Amino acid sequence: MPDLDVLFWLLAAATLVGVPAYAWHVRGRAYATYGLVILSVALPGALLMHARLRVLLGPALAPWIDLAFVYSMAAASLHLISLVKPRLRTAVFRYAVSIPGMTFIAGGGLSTVWLLVLLLPRLVLWASGFSRTLDVLAWLDLVPIGVAIASVLTSSRLVDEIVRVAVAEDGPSEVSRLPVERHRLRRGTPAPLATRPLRIVQIADPHLGPWQPVKKLRRQIEALVDHDPDLVLLTGDFLTMEGMGTPGALAAALEPLQRLPGRCYAAFGNHDHESPEEVRAGLEANGVHVLIDQEVSVETAAGTVQIVGADFRGRGRRAHLHELLARFPRRDGEVRLLLLHDPSAFKHVPKGDVDLTLSGHTHGGQLGLVSFGWDWTVLRRTPFPDHGLWGHGSNRLYVHRGTGFYGFPLRIGVPGEASCLEVVIERTELVAEVVESPALG
Repeated sequence: MPDLDVLFWLLAAATLVGVPAYAWHVRGRAYATYGLVILSVALPGALLMHARLRVLLGPALAPWIDLAFVYSMAAASLHLISLVKPRLRTAVFRYAVSIPGMTFIAGGGLSTVWLLVLLLPRLVLWASGFSRTLDVLAWLDLVPIGVAIASVLTSSRLVDEIVRVAVAEDGPSEVSRLPVERHRLRRGTPAPLATRPLRIVQIADPHLGPWQPVKKLRRQIEALVDHDPDLVLLTGDFLTMEGMGTPGALAAALEPLQRLPGRCYAAFGNHDHESPEEVRAGLEANGVHVLIDQEVSVETAAGTVQIVGADFRGRGRRAHLHELLARFPRRDGEVRLLLLHDPSAFKHVPKGDVDLTLSGHTHGGQLGLVSFGWDWTVLRRTPFPDHGLWGHGSNRLYVHRGTGFYGFPLRIGVPGEASCLEVVIERTELVAEVVESPALG
C-alpha cells in the first residue's frame, strides 16, 4: 500500500481526470467543464499547502497531515460525483462528505491564489539574500486555512436585528449609502415608535442546499415568523443544484409561512430561473403569492401597501423597470414597495417612483469589515450596493445581507441577517439614535 502522502497525490490525479470524465458521460459537457475548472483552481493550492504543512509542522505531525488531506480529497471527489445527480443528502453525508469536501476545494482555491500572491515577494527576498525573512514569512502560507475557518464561523449564524427605515421626501442625486438604524435583539428591543411602523420580514437568498438543509431553514423562518410581521417579502434565489434536484424540499422548508396567510409575497432571482416550476410550487404550496412583473395592493395594520414584484433580468434592465413601473403606477395614499433581486438595477428606478426597494443577491458583499463596525466590503467600488440602506432622490433601497449563501460559505466579516424591518411612514417618527455602522460580529 502506498504511503499516505503518495496516496493523496494519486487521489488528486484520479479526481482531476475521473470526475470530469464521469460527469461528461452522465450529465454532459457543462458540468464536466465546471468540475474541471474547479479542480484545476483548487488542486495546485491543495498540493502546495499539503507540502508546506508537512515542512512547517514537522515529521511528527506529517502522518496526521497526510491522513487529513487524503480524507478531504476523497470527500471532495465524492461530493463532486454526487453533484452529477444532485439532490439534498442525509445529515451524515453532508457532515462527512459535502462539508469537508467543499471546505477542501475552497481552501485549495484560496491557497492557489494566495501562494501566487506570495511568489513575487519571495523571489525578491530570495534574490536579495534575506533567507531569515523567508523563514519568518513561511507561516503566512497558512492564511488560507485561517480564512476558510473564519468564513465557516461567520456563516454559522444569522444576526437578529430590528432595522428602522424611514420613507423619504428627498435624498442624494446619485445612488449613495445612507445611515441606518439597527438594533441587535440580543441587546434588547428598541423603544417603540410613536406611531406603529410597517413591519416587514425579508427572506433573501436562502439557497437551500448542503449548508442550508430543510430543517435549518425552517427553524430560521419560524423565528422570523415569530415577529408577527405585516408582510413577509421573499426576494429570490431559493435553491442550489441540490435543492433543485429534490422536489418538495423548498415547500417543506417554507411551511412556517402558512401561519401568515395573505401576508407573504415573492419575486424571482437569477437562480430561480434554473428551476422555475419547483420554486413556484414550493412558494405557492405555503400561500406565498408570486409576483413576476406583477403588483398587488395589501391591507395591513400600518395602512395599505402596494407591492410590485420585478422579474430578474440580466439585460435591458432599465427599459424593463421603466415599463413595469409605468404599467403599475403609484396608488394614492399607499406605501409603494418594489421587490428587486439585484440591487445594481436600483439606479434605473425613476426618482420618486418607489418608496422602498428590497433586494438581496450580493450576500452583503461576503468579504468585508461589517462585523467590526465598518460598512466596507469587497464590493465597495463595484456597481453593486452591497448591504444596508441606500438612497437615490426620495427612493430608498434596503439590501439584505442574506438568509443563506451558495456553495462554500465564503463570508468573512459579513454575517447573514435575520432582520425585521420597521418602515417608518412619517419621517418625524424616527426618533431613536441613528447608528451608521453597528458592529455585527
